[in-house]
Amino acid sequence: MNVIGKTLSRAIAAGAFLLAVAPIATLPAAANSQQLTPFRCFTQDDNDHVVFGPASFFSPPTLQGPTSFKENSGPTVVTYPLHHGSSQGRRVDYVITDASNLSVAEKLGVNYVPKLAQALGTAAVQNSTSAIGTGNGIEFPASVDFSPQHIITPNPVTGFPPTAAQPGAMGETGYSPLVLVNFRGTDVVLNAPQIANGTGQADKVISIDLAHQVVNYKETDGCYDNESVHYASFDASDFGAAAIEDVTYAPALGAAPSLGCADAAVVAANCSRESLIAFINGQTGTTNPQRQGLNAALLDGHSPLNILKEIPEPTAQFDYSPLWDIHLVRWNASVPMANRLRQTDFATAQTLVGSQAQSLTPSGLSNTFGATGFIVNCPVVSLDVNPSH
Repeated sequence: MNVIGKTLSRAIAAGAFLLAVAPIATLPAAANSQQLTPFRCFTQDDNDHVVFGPASFFSPPTLQGPTSFKENSGPTVVTYPLHHGSSQGRRVDYVITDASNLSVAEKLGVNYVPKLAQALGTAAVQNSTSAIGTGNGIEFPASVDFSPQHIITPNPVTGFPPTAAQPGAMGETGYSPLVLVNFRGTDVVLNAPQIANGTGQADKVISIDLAHQVVNYKETDGCYDNESVHYASFDASDFGAAAIEDVTYAPALGAAPSLGCADAAVVAANCSRESLIAFINGQTGTTNPQRQGLNAALLDGHSPLNILKEIPEPTAQFDYSPLWDIHLVRWNASVPMANRLRQTDFATAQTLVGSQAQSLTPSGLSNTFGATGFIVNCPVVSLDVNPSH
């Protein structure tokens, strides 16, 4: 299927001829002395590497865990416990990354994310009759077709948007990684993305070790508060985004409330999302420490180094969610490429919209910061904390 997702297509087409002309100012770069590197936000030197976990909202950033998952020394690979369930009589394999209930998160050794409960009652949550925690797996109403061939053809000049896009995994009608189950007597929303079944496996699965009942999964690098964060990408509610991320297309996930809900000064009570900034036209080059953006990722195959607004730590005040409300941001044509410095802090990057950049929204390019209209499911795994920061 040689198309871009509808949401991306509308935003790009509506803004294609709207190039804001703004005065060129000195643009902010990273706010500390860490060294930039092409494929990570910063080098690993002089950092404390911490893995998130059920107590992350209550523990200092330098003291996280314990968790049921672990990383290699990269970190570029995360290892999750492998779970087995079914969907309409078919075996499915899945991982569990987050839980909306603290006691369940502690028992499972996963991230505690109360925001997931805000998606209950929407199509973003599969309702299962499963009672798990006693050796039984989840019975999912819908599963995933992992058989399609992944296609992503970058624009040879600009990289983004791609000239052809096809996700390598397609969720069945009603599929979502979020599922309501009963865990040892407690109703809880789990983030339980399916990663394999009889049709194949997710493209980012590196290996499945049945002897040890674990799966090794490719991570993505990003930026948070001028530090390096590492996360795993599983699903996207937009067709084109799923192809770019090489994850499962899960349109039902887009029903999670609600567009732009985490942007307000006071986050909406029913907000299940958190905000993420992805530039679309930053600097490129495999040896360039300023490279950043979907264009760079499409041209060289490495992380776009997106910028997260929150992670699970005490200062987040329970704002974190793995359901990232994507905010595509486009540098203005008036900003020379050499001035498009890598952005590593959400608030700083946000201030560029309206002066040096614009947001791609469902109605087109805007000088007001806004969400683009789709979600990606990317649970965070770890953070490189700089003690001097």
